[in-house]
Amino acid sequence: MSCSPKRPATKRRVIRSLILTPTRELAAQIKQNVDEYSHFVDIKSTVIFGGVNANPQIKTLRSGVDILIATPGRLLDLHGQRVLSLSEVEILVLDEADRMLDMGFLRDIRRILDLLPTKRQNLLFSATFSKEIKHLANSFLDRPVLVEATPENTTVEKIDQRVYRVDQSKKTSLITKLISEGEWSQVLIFTSYQTRSQSTLSKIGKSRHQLSSHTWQ
Repeated sequence: MSCSPKRPATKRRVIRSLILTPTRELAAQIKQNVDEYSHFVDIKSTVIFGGVNANPQIKTLRSGVDILIATPGRLLDLHGQRVLSLSEVEILVLDEADRMLDMGFLRDIRRILDLLPTKRQNLLFSATFSKEIKHLANSFLDRPVLVEATPENTTVEKIDQRVYRVDQSKKTSLITKLISEGEWSQVLIFTSYQTRSQSTLSKIGKSRHQLSSHTWQ
């Protein structure tokens, strides 16, 4: 990302970089990364998301920040309360854009784009590049440069992929059965939410007597 000139010591901090994420967990993770990367420079950052008391977030915002990490809903809420201004944003980052669209944030994203200066640097990160993502990118990116880690829809040949169609209520029991029958010593399970991952781990833990050769952490 491009860097702005150093902020004068007497000038109040304003939001120069805005990072949008779909979930509070990802927002908190990015905040931690920003803190690590900016440890030795004069940059102040904060994170805002819903589901928690907004007062501490408001207090920090009013003291001034350079980088704001936010979920769309809480950002629009606090902007509506005139707690923050996006009029001086120079860099916009949309992280996990595909997931934001899946979660129905498209309308919120467009509202946020309308609040930003026309001249800015835009970065969009997405695990997939569907037609919807391309349409979103084309709507606000100017002569974008596409950087791909792997070609679209590329799969790893050494990985055996299978699909099981099962009711939501039977997913955990199926996972337990597959682990037991396959005698898998290491398993990586992806879930849509942190609370669901904790629930899944708890349910699998109750079946330890069936999976005595495995260690769960």
